[in-house]
Amino acid sequence: MTVTAHTVEYRTANGLNLKSTLYLPTQAVDGLSGILVAPEWWGVTEHAKNAAKRLAEEGYAAMAMDLYGDARLTDDAAQANEWMTEVLSDLTALPERTRLALEALAERPEVNPHRIGAIGFCFGGRVVLDMARRGDNLKAVTSFHGILGTPTPAQEGFVKGELLIEHAGKDVMVSEEDVAAFRKEMDDAKVRYHIDVFPEAKHGFTNPQATRNGEKNGVDLAYNEAAAEQAWQNMLDLLERNL
Repeated sequence: MTVTAHTVEYRTANGLNLKSTLYLPTQAVDGLSGILVAPEWWGVTEHAKNAAKRLAEEGYAAMAMDLYGDARLTDDAAQANEWMTEVLSDLTALPERTRLALEALAERPEVNPHRIGAIGFCFGGRVVLDMARRGDNLKAVTSFHGILGTPTPAQEGFVKGELLIEHAGKDVMVSEEDVAAFRKEMDDAKVRYHIDVFPEAKHGFTNPQATRNGEKNGVDLAYNEAAAEQAWQNMLDLLERNL
């Protein structure tokens, strides 16, 4: 299926211009299910945009979210960490930016506002899980090698959809203790969730650029094609069930 790309711009209350990229099936009809895509800490990468494009090829309206403003992008870990830390240190920043993205997608004439999900990679995994924890109206949420910890744990009754965690067994950034704590958090909040563990995969395993990024920055990242494809299919199955 062929797709078209559209820049979707919106502003925060303090005037930050966010530039997300929306992909639609070329033969878009009304009532499409929508998917938000939260990128890694690098910014709106080709990886995030390619994920949104692949979702559009499956018949979804998918939008790669700009979380930093002006679609800023880097492959330098120090710069990425600075941007991520900055946005996390302001406790209102991500809730506002993700809410604006959700509203922008839901308001599109092609999209059914009652059938929206979200996926995220690494930092973006934390972003979409926190959206679910806050009670955003998301039917399905997938975290790929995402950060599972949060200062705002899920409360019973808040999470509206089903969660899927695609976790790398050799992830140096998310420990087995983190996974266990997440299980307990979800069980306590009576959330529908599933965790898949890929024993040989490392952090960033879905991103074809991960190995290069890791070598450049001295971080233990690696692309794993087999795990990436299986995780993607698991996510498609989740969306099929819920959207």
